[in-house]
Amino acid sequence: MSKENLYDEKAIKKIKEIATDVDYAMMATLLTKQPLSVIPMSTKKVDDHGNIWFISGADSEHNANIKADSATQLFYSSGTDMKFLSIYGQSEIVTDNEIIKELYGKTDNTWLNGPEDPNTTAIKFTPSEAAYWDSDENAIVVLFKMAEAVLTGKSQDIGTTGQLSI
Repeated sequence: MSKENLYDEKAIKKIKEIATDVDYAMMATLLTKQPLSVIPMSTKKVDDHGNIWFISGADSEHNANIKADSATQLFYSSGTDMKFLSIYGQSEIVTDNEIIKELYGKTDNTWLNGPEDPNTTAIKFTPSEAAYWDSDENAIVVLFKMAEAVLTGKSQDIGTTGQLSI
């Protein structure tokens, strides 16, 4: 793998690319308590500052966890596209109705009762540290290159990895 650290706008662009392509993140809260409290969350938006937005219930365990300790870790993983992203940062609960209406989608009705429901909140995640692993190849090509490296003893370029600094 080649290494490429990205900064500022390029880092935000990479976060936006992977987070929107993969969509679902595993959100870990209460990071100082073991085992971690982890839940899948659908990415609603990555804004121009690199903040990642989610919709959530005010009465949810992860909202309570964020109120107790805002430190949060997100993990994005797409095995088929060989895209991976790990982001550490701070989360906050947002109750602004305009933001909630903007983010809310029909699939959110599975867990919530609409954007006007007082139980519906947004989560704004602000990243502070991130790392990515990305390949322009699909999983089959990457596996083939890995097998070739094993058979020939020659390294293969299977993608890019690096730190993201906003």
